[in-house]
Amino acid sequence: MDYVLSLLPAMLEGTGVTLKLFFLTLAMSLPIGVVMALARITKFKPLNIFMQLYIWLFRGTPLLLQLFFIYYGLAQVGIKFDRFTAAVLAFVLNYSAYLAEIYRAGIQSIARGQYEAADVLGLTRLQTMTKIILPQMFKRVLPPISNEVINLVKDTALIYVIGISELLRVTKTSAVRDFSFTPWIVAAIFYLVMTGTVQQFFKWLEQRFDYYR
Repeated sequence: MDYVLSLLPAMLEGTGVTLKLFFLTLAMSLPIGVVMALARITKFKPLNIFMQLYIWLFRGTPLLLQLFFIYYGLAQVGIKFDRFTAAVLAFVLNYSAYLAEIYRAGIQSIARGQYEAADVLGLTRLQTMTKIILPQMFKRVLPPISNEVINLVKDTALIYVIGISELLRVTKTSAVRDFSFTPWIVAAIFYLVMTGTVQQFFKWLEQRFDYYR
Protein backbone atom coordinates (compact mmCIF):
# COMPACT_ATOMS: atom_id res chain seq x y z
CA MET A 1 0.00 0.00 0.00
CA ASP A 2 2.84 2.39 0.85
CA TYR A 3 4.31 1.78 -2.60
CA VAL A 4 1.01 2.57 -4.29
CA LEU A 5 0.66 5.77 -2.27
CA SER A 6 4.19 6.77 -3.30
CA LEU A 7 3.15 6.45 -6.95
CA LEU A 8 0.09 8.66 -6.66
CA PRO A 9 1.67 12.17 -6.76
CA ALA A 10 3.44 11.56 -10.09
CA MET A 11 0.48 9.68 -11.54
CA LEU A 12 -1.97 12.38 -10.49
CA GLU A 13 0.27 14.95 -12.15
CA GLY A 14 0.31 12.85 -15.33
CA THR A 15 -3.46 12.45 -15.13
CA GLY A 16 -3.75 16.24 -14.92
CA VAL A 17 -1.96 16.54 -18.28
CA THR A 18 -4.19 13.80 -19.73
CA LEU A 19 -7.36 15.56 -18.56
CA LYS A 20 -6.15 18.93 -19.81
CA LEU A 21 -5.63 17.51 -23.30
CA PHE A 22 -8.97 15.68 -23.08
CA PHE A 23 -11.03 18.75 -22.17
CA LEU A 24 -9.28 21.09 -24.60
CA THR A 25 -9.81 18.62 -27.45
CA LEU A 26 -13.45 18.13 -26.52
CA ALA A 27 -14.17 21.86 -26.08
CA MET A 28 -12.82 22.66 -29.53
CA SER A 29 -13.66 19.60 -31.62
CA LEU A 30 -17.35 19.36 -30.64
CA PRO A 31 -18.36 22.78 -32.07
CA ILE A 32 -15.84 22.62 -34.93
CA GLY A 33 -17.32 19.27 -35.90
CA VAL A 34 -20.76 20.86 -36.26
CA VAL A 35 -19.38 23.57 -38.56
CA MET A 36 -17.54 20.94 -40.60
CA ALA A 37 -20.68 18.80 -40.87
CA LEU A 38 -22.67 21.75 -42.21
CA ALA A 39 -19.86 22.49 -44.67
CA ARG A 40 -19.84 18.82 -45.66
CA ILE A 41 -23.52 18.90 -46.69
CA THR A 42 -23.50 22.36 -48.27
CA LYS A 43 -24.50 22.75 -51.91
CA PHE A 44 -21.44 24.97 -52.46
CA LYS A 45 -19.29 22.42 -54.30
CA PRO A 46 -15.76 23.73 -53.59
CA LEU A 47 -16.41 23.76 -49.82
CA ASN A 48 -18.14 20.39 -49.98
CA ILE A 49 -15.23 18.80 -51.86
CA PHE A 50 -12.67 20.37 -49.52
CA MET A 51 -14.45 18.93 -46.49
CA GLN A 52 -14.67 15.50 -48.08
CA LEU A 53 -10.90 15.57 -48.68
CA TYR A 54 -10.20 16.84 -45.15
CA ILE A 55 -12.33 14.15 -43.52
CA TRP A 56 -10.85 11.45 -45.77
CA LEU A 57 -7.33 12.56 -44.87
CA PHE A 58 -7.76 12.71 -41.09
CA ARG A 59 -9.92 9.59 -40.82
CA GLY A 60 -7.72 7.66 -43.22
CA THR A 61 -4.38 8.19 -41.46
CA PRO A 62 -3.39 7.19 -37.90
CA LEU A 63 -3.56 9.81 -35.18
CA LEU A 64 -0.02 8.81 -34.20
CA LEU A 65 1.21 9.70 -37.70
CA GLN A 66 -0.59 13.04 -37.49
CA LEU A 67 1.12 13.76 -34.15
CA PHE A 68 4.53 13.04 -35.67
CA PHE A 69 3.77 15.15 -38.74
CA ILE A 70 2.58 18.20 -36.79
CA TYR A 71 5.36 18.12 -34.19
CA TYR A 72 8.33 16.83 -36.19
CA GLY A 73 7.33 17.18 -39.84
CA LEU A 74 6.19 20.80 -39.79
CA ALA A 75 9.31 21.75 -37.85
CA GLN A 76 11.33 20.73 -40.92
CA VAL A 77 9.73 23.57 -42.89
CA GLY A 78 10.02 26.12 -40.09
CA ILE A 79 6.57 25.70 -38.49
CA LYS A 80 7.30 24.84 -34.88
CA PHE A 81 4.93 24.13 -32.00
CA ASP A 82 5.68 23.25 -28.42
CA ARG A 83 4.85 19.66 -27.52
CA PHE A 84 1.51 20.24 -25.86
CA THR A 85 0.26 22.68 -28.52
CA ALA A 86 1.17 20.17 -31.23
CA ALA A 87 -0.73 17.47 -29.35
CA VAL A 88 -3.84 19.63 -28.98
CA LEU A 89 -3.73 20.62 -32.66
CA ALA A 90 -3.41 17.00 -33.83
CA PHE A 91 -6.21 15.79 -31.58
CA VAL A 92 -8.59 18.61 -32.50
CA LEU A 93 -8.02 18.16 -36.23
CA ASN A 94 -8.46 14.40 -35.95
CA TYR A 95 -11.50 14.30 -33.70
CA SER A 96 -13.24 17.13 -35.53
CA ALA A 97 -13.16 14.99 -38.68
CA TYR A 98 -14.73 12.01 -36.93
CA LEU A 99 -17.35 14.13 -35.18
CA ALA A 100 -18.19 15.92 -38.44
CA GLU A 101 -19.18 12.61 -40.02
CA ILE A 102 -21.25 11.65 -36.98
CA TYR A 103 -23.04 15.00 -37.06
CA ARG A 104 -23.56 14.78 -40.82
CA ALA A 105 -25.21 11.38 -40.49
CA GLY A 106 -27.39 12.73 -37.69
CA ILE A 107 -28.49 15.77 -39.69
CA GLN A 108 -29.28 13.73 -42.78
CA SER A 109 -31.32 11.26 -40.70
CA ILE A 110 -33.89 13.97 -39.94
CA ALA A 111 -36.98 13.55 -42.14
CA ARG A 112 -37.51 16.11 -44.93
CA GLY A 113 -40.93 16.79 -43.47
CA GLN A 114 -39.23 18.65 -40.62
CA TYR A 115 -37.77 21.15 -43.08
CA GLU A 116 -41.10 21.49 -44.90
CA ALA A 117 -42.94 22.14 -41.64
CA ALA A 118 -40.38 24.83 -40.77
CA ASP A 119 -40.96 26.48 -44.15
CA VAL A 120 -44.72 26.52 -43.51
CA LEU A 121 -44.10 28.20 -40.15
CA GLY A 122 -41.98 30.84 -41.87
CA LEU A 123 -38.69 29.94 -40.20
CA THR A 124 -35.44 30.92 -41.87
CA ARG A 125 -32.86 28.25 -42.77
CA LEU A 126 -30.76 29.30 -39.76
CA GLN A 127 -33.74 29.08 -37.41
CA THR A 128 -34.73 25.72 -38.87
CA MET A 129 -31.25 24.33 -38.30
CA THR A 130 -30.72 25.74 -34.78
CA LYS A 131 -34.23 25.30 -33.36
CA ILE A 132 -35.47 22.12 -35.05
CA ILE A 133 -32.76 20.06 -36.78
CA LEU A 134 -29.74 20.34 -34.48
CA PRO A 135 -31.59 19.56 -31.21
CA GLN A 136 -33.01 16.37 -32.74
CA MET A 137 -29.66 15.54 -34.30
CA PHE A 138 -27.80 15.81 -30.98
CA LYS A 139 -30.20 13.34 -29.37
CA ARG A 140 -29.64 10.82 -32.16
CA VAL A 141 -25.84 11.08 -32.21
CA LEU A 142 -25.21 10.87 -28.46
CA PRO A 143 -24.31 7.12 -28.51
CA PRO A 144 -21.64 7.40 -31.26
CA ILE A 145 -20.31 10.62 -29.72
CA SER A 146 -20.05 8.78 -26.40
CA ASN A 147 -17.90 6.13 -28.09
CA GLU A 148 -15.64 8.78 -29.61
CA VAL A 149 -15.21 10.54 -26.26
CA ILE A 150 -14.27 7.26 -24.58
CA ASN A 151 -11.74 6.66 -27.37
CA LEU A 152 -10.39 10.16 -26.74
CA VAL A 153 -9.67 9.30 -23.10
CA LYS A 154 -7.59 6.32 -24.22
CA ASP A 155 -5.98 8.03 -27.23
CA THR A 156 -4.45 10.70 -24.99
CA ALA A 157 -1.85 8.06 -24.12
CA LEU A 158 -0.37 8.54 -27.61
CA ILE A 159 1.20 11.87 -26.69
CA TYR A 160 3.96 10.10 -24.78
CA VAL A 161 5.67 9.56 -28.16
CA ILE A 162 6.49 13.27 -28.41
CA GLY A 163 7.84 13.41 -24.87
CA ILE A 164 4.87 14.67 -22.87
CA SER A 165 4.63 13.27 -19.34
CA GLU A 166 1.00 12.22 -19.29
CA LEU A 167 -0.38 9.29 -17.32
CA LEU A 168 1.00 6.48 -19.49
CA ARG A 169 4.52 7.94 -19.72
CA VAL A 170 4.65 8.46 -15.94
CA THR A 171 3.41 4.89 -15.47
CA LYS A 172 6.04 3.44 -17.79
CA THR A 173 8.80 5.41 -16.06
CA SER A 174 7.73 4.13 -12.64
CA ALA A 175 7.35 0.54 -13.84
CA VAL A 176 10.81 0.46 -15.46
CA ARG A 177 12.48 2.28 -12.56
CA ASP A 178 11.00 0.02 -9.88
CA PHE A 179 10.84 -3.14 -11.99
CA SER A 180 7.22 -3.54 -10.92
CA PHE A 181 3.89 -4.26 -12.61
CA THR A 182 1.95 -2.34 -9.96
CA PRO A 183 2.09 1.06 -11.75
CA TRP A 184 0.33 -0.50 -14.75
CA ILE A 185 -2.49 -1.74 -12.52
CA VAL A 186 -2.86 1.69 -10.92
CA ALA A 187 -2.89 3.34 -14.36
CA ALA A 188 -5.58 0.91 -15.53
CA ILE A 189 -7.72 1.93 -12.56
CA PHE A 190 -7.21 5.61 -13.43
CA TYR A 191 -8.31 5.01 -17.03
CA LEU A 192 -11.30 2.92 -15.93
CA VAL A 193 -12.44 5.70 -13.59
CA MET A 194 -12.16 8.28 -16.37
CA THR A 195 -13.97 6.19 -18.98
CA GLY A 196 -16.60 5.15 -16.44
CA THR A 197 -17.26 8.80 -15.62
CA VAL A 198 -17.69 9.58 -19.32
CA GLN A 199 -20.15 6.68 -19.71
CA GLN A 200 -22.24 7.85 -16.77
CA PHE A 201 -22.25 11.43 -18.03
CA PHE A 202 -23.55 10.38 -21.45
CA LYS A 203 -26.20 8.14 -19.86
CA TRP A 204 -27.38 11.21 -17.96
CA LEU A 205 -27.38 13.27 -21.16
CA GLU A 206 -29.44 10.65 -23.00
CA GLN A 207 -32.02 10.73 -20.19
CA ARG A 208 -32.15 14.52 -20.37
CA PHE A 209 -32.79 14.38 -24.13
CA ASP A 210 -35.54 11.78 -23.85
CA TYR A 211 -38.21 14.43 -24.42
CA TYR A 212 -37.16 14.57 -28.10
CA ARG A 213 -38.54 11.08 -28.71
